[in-house]
Amino acid sequence: MTTLPLDGDATSHAAFSISRHIPADATASVRSVGDRPVVWVEFADDADIVRLTSGTSSVIEVAAEAALDQRMPLVITISTAGTDIVEGMAALHSWGLVAATLTKCSGIVPTVIIVDGPAVSGPALLLGLADFTLMTSASYAFVNGPVMVEQFTGVGIDVEELGGATNHARYTGVPTAVVVDRAAAVEAVEILLSYLPSHVDEEPPRWPNDDPPDRPCPEAGDQIPASSTGSYDVRNVASAIVDEDSLHELRDRWATNVVTAFATIDGRPVGLVANQPIALAGTLDIPASQKAARFVALCDAFNLPIITLVDTPGFYPGKDLEWRGMIRHGAQLVFAYGDASVPRICVILRKSYGGAYIVMDSKTMGNDLCLAWPWAEIAVMGAGQAAAILARRSTPEERAEFERDYAERLLNPYVAAERGVIDAVIDPAETRTEIATALALLEDKREVLVERKHGNSPL
Repeated sequence: MTTLPLDGDATSHAAFSISRHIPADATASVRSVGDRPVVWVEFADDADIVRLTSGTSSVIEVAAEAALDQRMPLVITISTAGTDIVEGMAALHSWGLVAATLTKCSGIVPTVIIVDGPAVSGPALLLGLADFTLMTSASYAFVNGPVMVEQFTGVGIDVEELGGATNHARYTGVPTAVVVDRAAAVEAVEILLSYLPSHVDEEPPRWPNDDPPDRPCPEAGDQIPASSTGSYDVRNVASAIVDEDSLHELRDRWATNVVTAFATIDGRPVGLVANQPIALAGTLDIPASQKAARFVALCDAFNLPIITLVDTPGFYPGKDLEWRGMIRHGAQLVFAYGDASVPRICVILRKSYGGAYIVMDSKTMGNDLCLAWPWAEIAVMGAGQAAAILARRSTPEERAEFERDYAERLLNPYVAAERGVIDAVIDPAETRTEIATALALLEDKREVLVERKHGNSPL
């Protein structure tokens, strides 16, 4: 029998055990991570790289069930060369049960997977089920290994190029972060969980805070260039608005044209989504839509208010993107925002054009508060794009005059404010105060959920 010993006073944690009379290369226990109990699954020190058997998977399965039952976050370490070939069907069946149980945990308790070595074949798919995946710099993950790839394609490739942590961080978005080693991964788990409740029925923990909620933040507006086409790092804007040193970015190497991060405002944890003008001019493409949509769904699942900072000229144009399904993947972000019931605040920093205006949590999508800075441009498209369509047969002089008139009449937030799709046009220095005040007012927000099994998300 493998038991789950408890750290600290047994009266503070419900006791439970794993009853599986089978050998396993993994152990499960309740640990204190930061100031909260966490169900932790870890491979034995002498079995860092193993073929996963039904015994190993049973430990993980029952630990996940215990985390679900006791409403504790679940952390699983993985270092495996794949399912045990010799054990055959029994191992496959057991790993299917692990996947099913991990799916049941989704949206109820936070789940984290640490990859410290290989994660190969079927077990690699578990990485996509977890809320957070942390990969050490020496780890790698793939469904089909180099041998299989070469057999099918005739192209030789090594494990690092195929599934190394650095490549995953840049190209696939599988890891939430890449860390140096397992010790750094444990620290990263503590940081991530500090923004989240232990389970869905709790509010996120309030942070101690000495940064006044009404602190002016003029430096946020100072980041915006004088030219409407100038670039800047939106993380500097976000850092000026949120509590000092509270911004923690997720998936910072993947889909860099959108920023997703945890932060606190007046000690309240929030999720932050922002267009990033220094990457692809802040346009939305498929990876950015997927990254933002998954993050919005995560925040909604665990009761984190969502702050959206908007500065985007629209969707990235191109045949390749359209053929790869920009419509479907863009709809993922629309669905995530439309489905979210947590407090949602949108701030339009500069550009908000066309379909991207709708997607980035517009008033139409049901946000609770929509603010704009005085120079915000809210329109179907920019002046140059409009002239290219509506004044395409005009002389250069007439076209220039059209652009000036279009910009003066339409590229401002006041037209939108008159129609009620912007709640207020504010001084950038007041942004932190307005958001903090709104979060306090929305603290008790509750929505009556539609009676349905679930929506049909455009996965």
